[in-house]
Amino acid sequence: MNAGSRLRGRPKSFNNDASKNVIQSLDRAIDVLDTLAAGGAMTLSEIAASMGQSPATIYRVLTTFQLRAIAEVDPASQEWSIGPSAFRLGSAFLRRSNVTERARPAMRRLMEMTNETSNLGIEKADRVMFISQVETHESIRAFFPPGTQSPMHASGIGKALLSRYSPERFDRVLGHGALERFTPQTITDHAALRAEMEAIRKTGFAFDNEEKAVGMRCIAAPILNVHGEAVAGISISGPVHRITADKVGHIGAMVQSAARDVSRSLGAAEP
Repeated sequence: MNAGSRLRGRPKSFNNDASKNVIQSLDRAIDVLDTLAAGGAMTLSEIAASMGQSPATIYRVLTTFQLRAIAEVDPASQEWSIGPSAFRLGSAFLRRSNVTERARPAMRRLMEMTNETSNLGIEKADRVMFISQVETHESIRAFFPPGTQSPMHASGIGKALLSRYSPERFDRVLGHGALERFTPQTITDHAALRAEMEAIRKTGFAFDNEEKAVGMRCIAAPILNVHGEAVAGISISGPVHRITADKVGHIGAMVQSAARDVSRSLGAAEP
């Protein structure tokens, strides 16, 4: 391969094994950021204890982040939180695809029609990652802030996406090992999950019936691109006392219609 055709993603002399090119201090700093993102406001001691690191080491990372507004500390409580620059960096990821912008009007309509929270998610590293949400005003509601991840097999959006995957991609995403059980309703058998994919393809929507969290239900449909590929999923989620069994079909039709509208806006043919 000549210099003109050499891949530009890495220097020519670097090892193809990415793990051998890791900067350990930077890797540790990102671990701190992940801990903050998962735990919310935390004291220095809490962060250090949860990571098994010394407070002095963690403090240096936090103060570095603070200078860049990636993390911030409350002077009164001495609790550290994610800062505004972290949001700006995360938003850059969302701008890689216009599916978020295209889906917002449909998500707002779904929330207004159902009075339940509407969600948008994509597959990321074989899991569902929620990238946008329009919350209901109800006091009891589902909450999946952008960046939250969920297993594919126990998620309405995850199952909606899986239903459009080829058998080879289905196997690659789920593997062949045991599927984790979260509630008595979680589908952990691969054959049963495949059978559900057939049902989803027939109805046009997926139904998460308390499979990730007891008391919560989710109805989702896949969003397709111009090539007919499932690139995202849109859903409605809420408590079982509001999303009752007799409403599933009606809400499912609304979610499917919303997914179809967004798919058309992305250039997809009639799904």
